[in-house]
Amino acid sequence: MSAPLPSLGLGAIFCLTLATTAAAPVSVAPTTGRIEGTVRDGAGMPVVHARITVAGTALSALSDSIGGYVLPAVPAGSVTVRASRAGYASAQLVGTVRAGGTLRLNFTLAAGMDRRLDAERDIARKAFARPLPEKVNQAAVRDEATAGLVTSAMSTTYPAPAERFNTEAYDVVNENRFLGAGSNPLSTFSIDVDAASYSNVRRFLNQGALPPKDAVRLEELVNYFPYRYPDRTGSAPFAVSTELAACPWAPDHRLVRIGLQSRRLASDRLPPSNLVFLIDVSGSMNEPDKLPLVQQAFRALVQELRPQDRVAIVVYAGAAGLVLPPTSGGDKATILAAIDRLEAGGSTAGGAGIRLAYDVAKEHFNPEGNNRVILATDGDFNVGVSSDAEMVRLIEQRREEGTFLTVLGFGTGNLKDSKMEQMADKGNGHYAYIDSFGEARKVFVQELGGTLFTVAKDVKIQVEFNPARVQAYRLLGYENRMLQKEDFKDDRKDAGELGSGHSVTALYEVVPIGARAVTMADDSLTYQQTSLRPGGKHSGELMTVRLRYKDPKGSTSRLLETAVADRSDGQRDIAAASEDLRFQSAVAEFAMLLRDSEFKGTASWDQALALARGARGDDEQGYRAEFIGLVETARTLADSVATPVAGREVE
Repeated sequence: MSAPLPSLGLGAIFCLTLATTAAAPVSVAPTTGRIEGTVRDGAGMPVVHARITVAGTALSALSDSIGGYVLPAVPAGSVTVRASRAGYASAQLVGTVRAGGTLRLNFTLAAGMDRRLDAERDIARKAFARPLPEKVNQAAVRDEATAGLVTSAMSTTYPAPAERFNTEAYDVVNENRFLGAGSNPLSTFSIDVDAASYSNVRRFLNQGALPPKDAVRLEELVNYFPYRYPDRTGSAPFAVSTELAACPWAPDHRLVRIGLQSRRLASDRLPPSNLVFLIDVSGSMNEPDKLPLVQQAFRALVQELRPQDRVAIVVYAGAAGLVLPPTSGGDKATILAAIDRLEAGGSTAGGAGIRLAYDVAKEHFNPEGNNRVILATDGDFNVGVSSDAEMVRLIEQRREEGTFLTVLGFGTGNLKDSKMEQMADKGNGHYAYIDSFGEARKVFVQELGGTLFTVAKDVKIQVEFNPARVQAYRLLGYENRMLQKEDFKDDRKDAGELGSGHSVTALYEVVPIGARAVTMADDSLTYQQTSLRPGGKHSGELMTVRLRYKDPKGSTSRLLETAVADRSDGQRDIAAASEDLRFQSAVAEFAMLLRDSEFKGTASWDQALALARGARGDDEQGYRAEFIGLVETARTLADSVATPVAGREVE
């Protein structure tokens, strides 16, 4: 057990690492810029899922639901950019990308077939048109799939998305309430590095609708963005930092940030991977933002693989089949050809598919490597011999054997968010929602290490608040990650995983002693009372942060501990906080407004916008700029809902 670290004073920014931090990086001038713009037809309407490519490079993007696109890291210099889409003539524009700058290119595509359509658009067209056999047994699927043919159990006609019933499913989120520090001094939870909620919220807003409140998981929105936390350099796999400032939506409260940053492994130090792509090719995937986008996502991942990595591909529809036996990452042409041949149709036997994928991973298990199944689906496991409970037990069993599960969600109208999040959690993996090729590139290229390579597992956080200085507190988000206080020391209790280069952020709203009282959850005691140790009254500590984690292949947890000192000069205004904390507070405020949270206080769209704009910073990938645009969209949509229509009353 590690010895407690000494308490340190909290200056302008409290920042403590559990290992010696590396020297500050040398500033390097950017060598790339951004290209962004829109794709529209002759009538000015958005063209969705147009493909934008930069000639002479592998850079590409798909236009989103409002016709917008972003190419975030394009080498500076003269470029030729092409836009194409099935059913339209392609268009080409020329421009100059300046280092650190943004080039805007807006395309107009005329109706008419382009004979030079890119391969993926052609595959998507064939997937819609190809008749499917009525019956096929599993052995036939395996044999034909290995030869490059993907079949399904039956042919099913699926209506256009606009005609479909919306069957998306989200677990109810009951927001964490304020707890008294006297009777509930301990707050315990599992970390969460998923960010699916953010890209899903973005999808709703880009389609011109506010998201369902239960689709908004605050911690996933906050954790979507990279932050400048100190990196780990000692024996621990991550560093810890904290910071506090006045809470923007409750100025007499304090906002406390806990940040974890895992070590970043160089690509040549990453262990070899034994990957199984498990791809849903059922009929519900027969839409442009599903299987064709899945193919693009996996194509991006394949480009990052090394010869020592191995990839197999399993598909499932009415039955499960092995499309590609384990193949070296150096044989990219063979892997890409197998991905390109995929077509959709049939019902969904998710249980059979996941069993086959796990069996393939087990057969080629690498005890020194990263063994992982990567599931891509819209989440509809509606046919199969396995119940949800049986599937969860299977995932947990294979997790204990060393094979983890990453889950990727795609598409609209059929997303089973609640089920997919649960599967990833039980499988020690990451859950992401892919709404564009840009998001696929973020998950599989820019954050490859964090997505695929675990550096610490079963990471738990327990915060003890000092009742002499804290009246009450509330953890923002993490509602489905809460643990009992006894779980913190229980190594049998599963918790979250931390990948290479991943950061984790947790925010607490703290009510200091002397601030106006808040409504708290009922925690009164009938037969006993709690008391404060004499040392607590004289301590300058606001709280103590404890963390437990295990090595990826370990079974015994290690303890890290640090005390957070209170500020003797009062609470600092949010404007004086670090750029990261100001931006995080904007994201948290945005999430509470989307949820219409009872704890939103004085939160407003304008305040969230002001905080985000003031904390945009370098923003090399453009994520913060995109967020600012989403806040503006949400404000417009919220105002339109709140504004009465002439002659009608708003309920």
